[in-house]
Amino acid sequence: MRIDKFLKVSRIIKRRSVAKEIADKGRITINDRIAKSSSDVSTNDTIVIKFGNKTLTILVKALLDTTKKDDAQKMYEIVSEDYEHDYRNE
Repeated sequence: MRIDKFLKVSRIIKRRSVAKEIADKGRITINDRIAKSSSDVSTNDTIVIKFGNKTLTILVKALLDTTKKDDAQKMYEIVSEDYEHDYRNE
């Protein structure tokens, strides 16, 4: 499955066009390799996504073509969620 579709179906990113844009800017890595929007994702892959201040690391658990909201979180496991500056504690 393509990375942009995985991010949309798993509801990590709401729109596939946004996932494509982030990937094409080099802000997503799959197993320590920079990913393009067309890069393939497999189960047990580690994906690192850089959102401005936040870096999200996830482990792919399952690949589903479509999901309901409750099933979307079964597709991945959050390994870490790091912030350059944590504004939540101010």
